[in-house]
Amino acid sequence: MPAKKLTFEQAMARLDEIVSRLEKGDTPLEESLALFEEGTALMKRCSSALDQAEQKVAKLLPGADGAPVETAMEEMES
Repeated sequence: MPAKKLTFEQAMARLDEIVSRLEKGDTPLEESLALFEEGTALMKRCSSALDQAEQKVAKLLPGADGAPVETAMEEMES
């Protein structure tokens, strides 16, 4: 299945499969390299998805008057 069609969860599951196969150590070199490349691409895609999700997360913090105020993650890190 092409990486662009995978959900985050499917990409993580495929990445787990790749790691398991590579850890066994019985995959031929050519196939190992192809799996490594696929895994690297999946890892970048998943990392990017997590970064985007983190940016959307907001946290309620107490404002000046004590009432909760929604603050974006970017503002909290500044």
